[in-house]
Amino acid sequence: MSEKMWKTRISTHIDKKAYVRGYELEELIGNLTFTEAIYLVLKGELPTEKEKKMLDIIFVSIIEHSIAPPSVLAARSVISGGNSLHVGVGAGVLAFGEAHGGALEDAMKFFQENVNKNPEEVVKEYLTNKKRIAGFGHKFFKDFDPRTKKILEYAKKLDFYGKYVKFAIKVEKAIEKIKGKKLVMNVDGAIASVVSEMGFDWRLGKGFFIIGRIPGLVAHAYEELVYEKPFSKRLNEDEEVEYLGVKPRKLPDEYKNR
Repeated sequence: MSEKMWKTRISTHIDKKAYVRGYELEELIGNLTFTEAIYLVLKGELPTEKEKKMLDIIFVSIIEHSIAPPSVLAARSVISGGNSLHVGVGAGVLAFGEAHGGALEDAMKFFQENVNKNPEEVVKEYLTNKKRIAGFGHKFFKDFDPRTKKILEYAKKLDFYGKYVKFAIKVEKAIEKIKGKKLVMNVDGAIASVVSEMGFDWRLGKGFFIIGRIPGLVAHAYEELVYEKPFSKRLNEDEEVEYLGVKPRKLPDEYKNR
């Protein structure tokens, strides 16, 4: 028998019944919360009560962050162009990148690759080579990120305050010591340290952000669809655009009437 092209460990159908990670889907309905089902799909096993609670906290912390982020602007602009809800949400997801949503994955990778090293030496190496340390620094929060504080408080209560979280805290202190300026551990850094503690691979980093932010994008796409007029997101060129191109000029005669 030839080897099959597509392989998966996530789900299958046997005798017309759907199975997710070995559990019959029908049995999961009504017995698992959405967060428990997400954990099962991602991790392959059912979560403990503490794991479910921690993941709930993480998803709530990133569910929405105003109309300003690129993903929301993209979603609402695409809806404004006359598209349906799913197209707008898809556009919002496609706006996630290194500067918006990517820091969570980068921070997870940083923690998982360096957790057993001396934090001061790691920070010194990164700063010397002008490499960005993901998960630290915030535009508005200079003393502490309140979301980080809340997440780490719960991490301590739920027993996810282990080597990754402690390493992240030491990195924050090392940055301030070496740089002479405090860069707070932001929500991406906090989540990255905790989900690393929970045993998730860094390559799932963007996935956590996508899962957590999708409901907010759906809400914005729906609001734009229902309450705003189509094409209402067009820029006012006089007030919002600065033109830096060539000044008006005439097309050369040799290009006319050819």
